[in-house]
Amino acid sequence: MTRGNQRDLARAKNQKKQVEMQKKKNASEKTGLSLQERKHRDAELMREKQRKKEEELAAKKHHKQAAN
Repeated sequence: MTRGNQRDLARAKNQKKQVEMQKKKNASEKTGLSLQERKHRDAELMREKQRKKEEELAAKKHHKQAAN
């Protein structure tokens, strides 16, 4: 046998990978959010972030005009 324990090592590595994938899958299910809920939540966060950025830009613009 020329391969030695390569096959056994590959099998063990794959088994470990499968266990990790299952853990990640279970962790995402624990959040309790469906795909639609996650999309809605993320969209709301991005809108809030965009609103804050626009306010900062408006404040900078106002500050520059007041300085001149």
